[in-house]
Amino acid sequence: MAKAPHILEKDTGCPEPSTRQPHVAAHWGFYGYDAKQDVLRPAEIDPDPALFGSELLSDRLAPCRILKPAVRKSFLENGPGTATSRRGSDPFVEVSWKEALDLVANEIRLVRDKFGNEAIFSGSYGWSSAGRFHHAQSQLKRFFNTIGGSFRSVQTYSYAAGEVILPHVIGSTEGMISGHTPWSQIVGHSELIVMFGGTPLRNAQVNAGGVSRHETRSGLLACRKAGARFVNITPVRDDAASELDAEWLGLRPGTDTAALLALAHTLVVEELYDRTFIERYTIGFERYRDYLFGRKDGIVKDAAWAWEITGLAADAIVALAREMAAKRTLIMMSWSLQRADHGEQPYWATVVLSALLGTIGLPGGGFGFGYASVAGIGQPKPAVKWPSLPQGRNAIAGVIPVARIADMLLSPGGAYDYNGKTFHYPEIKLVYWAGGNPFHHHQDLNRLVEAWQRPDTIVVHEHWWNAHAKHADIVLPAATYLERDDIVASGRDSFIGYSSGVFPPPAGVRTDHEILREISRRFGAELAFTEGLTEAEWLRRLYDETRANALKSGIEIPDFGHFREVGLVEIEGREPDVPFMSEFRADPLAHPLKTPSGLIEIASGPIESFGYDDCPGHPAWVPPAEWLGAERAAQFPLHLLSCQPHDKLHSQWDHAIPSRRTKKGGRQPVRIHPHDASLRGIAEGDVVKLASLRGECLGIATITDAVLPGVVQMATGAWFDPSDPAEAGSLELNGNPNVLTLDRGTSRLSQGPSPNSCLVEIVRFTAPLPVSRAYAPPEFVADPRPVTTTAKELPCHPV
Repeated sequence: MAKAPHILEKDTGCPEPSTRQPHVAAHWGFYGYDAKQDVLRPAEIDPDPALFGSELLSDRLAPCRILKPAVRKSFLENGPGTATSRRGSDPFVEVSWKEALDLVANEIRLVRDKFGNEAIFSGSYGWSSAGRFHHAQSQLKRFFNTIGGSFRSVQTYSYAAGEVILPHVIGSTEGMISGHTPWSQIVGHSELIVMFGGTPLRNAQVNAGGVSRHETRSGLLACRKAGARFVNITPVRDDAASELDAEWLGLRPGTDTAALLALAHTLVVEELYDRTFIERYTIGFERYRDYLFGRKDGIVKDAAWAWEITGLAADAIVALAREMAAKRTLIMMSWSLQRADHGEQPYWATVVLSALLGTIGLPGGGFGFGYASVAGIGQPKPAVKWPSLPQGRNAIAGVIPVARIADMLLSPGGAYDYNGKTFHYPEIKLVYWAGGNPFHHHQDLNRLVEAWQRPDTIVVHEHWWNAHAKHADIVLPAATYLERDDIVASGRDSFIGYSSGVFPPPAGVRTDHEILREISRRFGAELAFTEGLTEAEWLRRLYDETRANALKSGIEIPDFGHFREVGLVEIEGREPDVPFMSEFRADPLAHPLKTPSGLIEIASGPIESFGYDDCPGHPAWVPPAEWLGAERAAQFPLHLLSCQPHDKLHSQWDHAIPSRRTKKGGRQPVRIHPHDASLRGIAEGDVVKLASLRGECLGIATITDAVLPGVVQMATGAWFDPSDPAEAGSLELNGNPNVLTLDRGTSRLSQGPSPNSCLVEIVRFTAPLPVSRAYAPPEFVADPRPVTTTAKELPCHPV
């Protein structure tokens, strides 16, 4: 057997297991719950915990908590498809669980029988729970797969463009999602670390599936202590920790590809590139070289050319290229850079630049996407396969790219290109959403509001009366991670934990599983959905499956009873600490990449054959629709970057103390350079209005030279709060930047989201300040139906 795992006690000072504090796990870490003081404290093993996770308890039962099932008044009165333009402004009627579940089951049955399962969209984004069982997306898909399936989405908002382009170039998404060069192969090996998009530690507070130890900061600092020099190429200086002493090269947003092309041009023209590596491990170099030299378009992609586009001085680009060639260099690129128009290009160009340097597969060299984009990047893979709730088989094959939800609803039957094929959007009659908030994730929220009026029925599971709930027809109150037990584990970490519900769900609130179990019973599918197991029995089954898998690898972990008692178990066995792509480098014939050539595709024949004008067959500079060099910048002269928040995960718990503390004057801060503020007569703390072609929102000015002139930065996550929900495009009051962002696919290749290509203008807001109702529940009214009306007597679905 392998060495016994660490058993990480929750309270080492307690002699008896019965007195140990329970662990609570979330995407942002592990916490011990002290029932006597009613507080959460970060796990002692965590060297850099996410402190906002300790302050959420007091807002668990805030006034915006959903405590009873509720139905939109117009829907309840007149049935599906009624007054859909009033979603977001209609009052609600609270109903019993029985009526709500009967109504949901009836709606699903009507749509399924009349239009087929492909008219049902099971939307979810899965981030409501770090648990392996109470994973809302898995629960929802499992339910629908027992009754004939549903239309669904693929990709993620985090790295959709990367998910598509990297398999064409290197054969997989390794090096972006997982499989990165670990810190042990970076510290003391990298002489130069070049960070495109920085390594913002606010993002590294969270991780899908949770995190036992936040180690990104310590990994970066260990590199610095070992002598690595950092270069931070980004419009935002403090996207890198000050302790790294990074040189800041501030470039215009969305122009990273031009900088990468110029660096590559310098390496080639000065013959600093690794010819042997290019010849043995890549294909397509000659076509790329011709592009760099302008042999077709007449434009040489040299440092002087890039200076005009990026704002980076030509001599700085040339000097950096020479230094990268002279030193063992690791290129880090954030996930955020591919969330922009033509976001495939900087990722492709990064791989090619690394290939030219010839350090791919070596300690301290190569490239990696996402260091600090979430926690756990840079940790070796665990040696044990963690459990997951089986979803079953979906009988409906149709999917859309995740960021094309509004397009789908607005253009039923419309054609779109995706990764070399042409598809058609379905006509969706019913949307069922659990575990995510599309009014946070999606772009151009005013357009999404319009799209949200198209389906006949929208059903959601929610904790809070946010915009997601207020724009639904049927709202089912769901338990939070504090109110249910679960098993937590991450594919980027070596722990498995038992997360205890430290409170019972409020009266009238159920878990996602309970809700879907009850609906499945109404279809005669309860046994298929539950397999006859309770929630507690499912947890035991999932853990026992993991234990059996561990034993096959020679690793013994505690039995379920002991695991539940100690709460957190760390597996010492991990995959080998080796650089990313080291096997390929050692022998490309024995370990070919899963590309058509088996090699790194500097130029791609398949992509070239697709004929996409917005994604040619090699890395290229394609000007974004919105950037500081666009004609539109004359009207909207500031480039908005909408980053992840530091005070929460996405929009979760935006109503709670940590998030409220950062909202100056109750609204989201927007960072602006002193020069830009002065031009507009804006002072620190002023209420300002941000405007784009798509909408307007309020914010509070924070003046700082940490952003480049011409650049403003506003974190996402503020709950969408239009001043008049009944008026299309009304002023958003809470500071949600996604009323401003562009809802446009990155390209026809990947159709990813492109929020970071967004031009805005900012002015002082001098009108009387409207009152925000972002955290207030909607209006509730009495049931308008005659006393004898039941759910089954509601009008049928319109044709």
